[in-house]
Amino acid sequence: MISRRRCSATGPKPRAMFECFCPTRRRPPLTLHSARRIDGTQLAKTLRLEVARQATELSASGHRPGLAVLLVGDASASAVYVRNKVRACEEAGIRSILEHLPADISQDALLHRIEVLNRAPDIHGILVQLPLPAHIDSHAVIATIDPAKDVDGFHVANAGALLTGRPNLTPCTPAGVMAMLAHEGVVLRGAEAVVIGASNIVGKPMALLLQAAGATVTLCNSKTRDLGAHTLRADVLVVAAGKAKLIDGSMIKPGAVVIDVGIHRQHDGTLCGDVDFDSAARVAAAVSPVPGGVGPMTIAMLLVNTVRAAELQLKLGVPDVPH
Repeated sequence: MISRRRCSATGPKPRAMFECFCPTRRRPPLTLHSARRIDGTQLAKTLRLEVARQATELSASGHRPGLAVLLVGDASASAVYVRNKVRACEEAGIRSILEHLPADISQDALLHRIEVLNRAPDIHGILVQLPLPAHIDSHAVIATIDPAKDVDGFHVANAGALLTGRPNLTPCTPAGVMAMLAHEGVVLRGAEAVVIGASNIVGKPMALLLQAAGATVTLCNSKTRDLGAHTLRADVLVVAAGKAKLIDGSMIKPGAVVIDVGIHRQHDGTLCGDVDFDSAARVAAAVSPVPGGVGPMTIAMLLVNTVRAAELQLKLGVPDVPH
C-alpha cells in the first residue's frame, strides 16, 4: 500500500496548483477491502469556490476573466459538455462567450475567428470543443490558438513547456487527476505509476506530470502486451483507454489508488468507466467513480486555467501568436 501524507503531489510553478486547494482535515487511513470513493464532485466544488474568489478579485480590479468557447456542428455530446463549461464559468464569475458555428464552416473561416479572439483583450482563454468535423484539421486549429490563451493546454508550446518541466497551462484532465491525488495525500515520489492510454490530451501529459512528481511511470497503449502484468505493479493506476470496464479487480495491485478517466453509456442507460468499479473496490485502497470522479475535476481545472491565463496575461502581456 502507498504511504500517505497530505498534499504531496506538485503542480506548475509559480502556483502550486495541485497543492493549494488541499483541505487541512486529515483523511482516514486507506484500508484493504474497503476502497474509498475519490469524490471528484466535492473536490471540484472546493476548487470552483477558490476560482470564484480569484475571479472576483480580478473583476474588482477591472479585469474580469473571459473565456470564449467555440462549438462547431451539432453533436449532442459536445453540446452537453459545452453547456456544462459555460454554466461553470458563469457560476465562478468568469465571463463566457459561446459561439455555435455551423458544421460546414470552412477551416479558413474557423482559423480566422480564432485569430480575432487571439487579439481580443477581454478574452483570456479560448477553447475549441473537440472533436471537429472531418474536413477540419484539429492540429491546425490548436496551433492557431495563442498559447497564452490555450486553456485546454494542447498547443505545442504548452506541451513543450510541460515536457521540459516548466508547465504553464496544463491539460485539464491530467491536472484534475493530479489534484485528486494531492487531495488523497498519495505520495508519488518513488511510486510505481501506470497510465493506460497514450493520447495527447490525457495519457502523455498525465505520464509527464506523474514523472515530474517523482513516480516511475509506465505508459501503456492499445498495443501493449500482457496489460495485466503492468497494471499489477501499479501503486497508482490511471486508466484513460476509452474502453468500458477494461480493468477489473484481478488486474489491480492490492492497496493501489485507481483513477478512472473513461466514461461510457451502457445499454441500460447508466454510465460506467474504463474500470469495473465494483471489482476494483474490493482490491484497491481508493477508486474514483464514474460519474462523479474525473469529469467534474476536468471542468474545475478549465476554470483554474482560465483565471491563471488572465493573471499571466495581465502580468506579462499577451505574446504575439507564433506563425
